[in-house]
Amino acid sequence: MSRENYEVIIGLEVHAELSTKTKIFCSCPTEFGGAPNTHCCPICMALPGTLPVLNEKVVEYAVRAGLATNCEIEQNSKNDRKNYFYPDLPKSYQISQFDKPLCKKGWIEIEDENGEKKTIRLTRIHIEEDAGKLNHDEFGGGTLVDLNRAGVPLIEIVSEPDLRSSCDVDHYLKKLKSILEYIEVSDCKMQEGSFRADVNVSVRKKGETKLGTRTEMKNMNSFRSITRAIEYEIDRQIDVIEDGGIIEQETLRWDDVSGKTFSMRDKEDAQDYRYFPDPDLVAIRLSDEYIENIKKTLPELPESRKERYLQEFGLSQRDANLLTASKYLSNLFEKTTAICKNAKITANWILSDISRILNEKELEPNQIPFTEEHLAELISLIEKGTISSAIAKKVVEELFENPNNPSKIIEEKGWIQISDEGAIREVVLQILQANPQSVVDYKAGKERAIGFLVGQAMKQTKGKANPQMLNKMFVEEITKS
Repeated sequence: MSRENYEVIIGLEVHAELSTKTKIFCSCPTEFGGAPNTHCCPICMALPGTLPVLNEKVVEYAVRAGLATNCEIEQNSKNDRKNYFYPDLPKSYQISQFDKPLCKKGWIEIEDENGEKKTIRLTRIHIEEDAGKLNHDEFGGGTLVDLNRAGVPLIEIVSEPDLRSSCDVDHYLKKLKSILEYIEVSDCKMQEGSFRADVNVSVRKKGETKLGTRTEMKNMNSFRSITRAIEYEIDRQIDVIEDGGIIEQETLRWDDVSGKTFSMRDKEDAQDYRYFPDPDLVAIRLSDEYIENIKKTLPELPESRKERYLQEFGLSQRDANLLTASKYLSNLFEKTTAICKNAKITANWILSDISRILNEKELEPNQIPFTEEHLAELISLIEKGTISSAIAKKVVEELFENPNNPSKIIEEKGWIQISDEGAIREVVLQILQANPQSVVDYKAGKERAIGFLVGQAMKQTKGKANPQMLNKMFVEEITKS
């Protein structure tokens, strides 16, 4: 198998649950969780004689998403019935949009794996209702249906097949998630399924113009899993073709444990759904004034905020990119900087230790348990010399476990920095006596020896000694000797 001989073609259908308080066609709550079948009513259960009424906020949020992704807004739109049969779909059809979506012909810009800017076109953004959820009972041997999620409003964002690698997909999804968070139409909590993607993958030999047969992996809600699944599926399809086989158009299930895809069912085409306009819902008519009013309320978007960070705070391109990729990290940065007045140190703490802990604990930025006041106080304690950077790292760890005022944490833990000259000089003399070779090395021009001695002193004082004072005193004592 040689990937160099093949071109990868990927298109995505991203589903984002909208942050409305009620469902798309009834007044049931959309909040996540709750006992099974407690957030539903006769309308979202599709009982006979019920009629849906469109939630206007759903239209507003969809238009907002369209404007933020450079879409044309369709002023004459409608809802359609998408017919398919599945146990968690009470009506045996889904109310969606077919030939007249609310938003079309958009685009967003990403960077490819080489750092080059690349435009990914959006075919459409349309509104639809979510299905329910199947709970498989391993012990009882059956499956139970929970309709709490049935009728939760979604936007489906469909891309053109412009993505050429798993790296493209990763950058695209993170950019899209960031935009939706900034404009506050979805919380994008992947762990709760409110931001998930159907991934369509095909390959073709280089030089060919006809698209290869695609397979689809549905409802994926982890960046890591999506990357792994794409890489596996690319290799699998190339192997099949190289062995003289034919790729079947089908829906696949990704198994994260085995790292493989498995066939679920044949992949449907549009005609299989037998779309037709929903007779129970009126057409959607949007005025120029309505669209313009939504456009005026759009908040600052990631690209604009990034440029501002470069100009206003003097951040590097890399730091500005990383901070603005997440609305929650960006807000933490801005609010902390407004208090402590030190943008670069704030950025360093967010992008180093805080981001590291988020990755280790597999948390999203919106799950950071402490506030900007806590972070600003921590930075202030470092600047005053109350604690060292080494102790500050331990305080950050503690903030994730037990959010509290950093001053209280260091008092309770006994982590206040030693800045008393007499106490520090005593430690310096002990370390010099125990490490005579380092004294010889420093006098011979090996300046790194001071770093070693400071490290030994920090170890002896459990990180409490003031490192600047240590450095100065080591140089003084060695020079005197």
